[in-house]
Amino acid sequence: MSVLNSSAAFIFNTLGGLYLLAILLRFLLQIAKADFYNPVSQAVIRVTDPAVKLFRNFIPGYRGIDFSCLILALVVEAAAICVLILLYGGGIPGIRLVVTLAFFGIIYFTINIYYYAIIASIIMSFVMLFSGSVNPHPVLRLIWQLTEPIMAPVRKVVPTMGGLDFSPILIFFIIQLIQNALIRTFGITEQLTAVVIGI
Repeated sequence: MSVLNSSAAFIFNTLGGLYLLAILLRFLLQIAKADFYNPVSQAVIRVTDPAVKLFRNFIPGYRGIDFSCLILALVVEAAAICVLILLYGGGIPGIRLVVTLAFFGIIYFTINIYYYAIIASIIMSFVMLFSGSVNPHPVLRLIWQLTEPIMAPVRKVVPTMGGLDFSPILIFFIIQLIQNALIRTFGITEQLTAVVIGI
């Protein structure tokens, strides 16, 4: 593979990853009933609205859940996989494999979003604690709203001790187990990680 193709693949992977992140965040924030008027929420909506509105024409929602976001994410991931394979000099595989890899990528990416969101919430909570600030930044407020549906049930199992919340440790352990199981189940190799966004 030429240096030009390698650079193009890196740029495409980065830009595609950012757009896919915005789509998945839109869906996850909606599920978490996060603040719609948060500046970050509004930015995510503006970026994804054109494509989501297009998909919404033929993919209905259900009980307030916008499934057009999920289908759009799957389509974007599948298209990105095909483009990246071509940029790396390969041939496009069968549709079944592309859809399977796209499905895997969406699940893995979603898990990674929660993983890094929890890390960010821990770091930013400590920053707020030592800065003496009582008004959380809009980003931190949105991260809390995103992660709370995951954290709250775990806190019931792992109560705080000495004012410290140890529930993230259990969540990180569960995430690691799920990721390892997904990689084994889908047979993800090092070569495939280069063409599936979100790994």
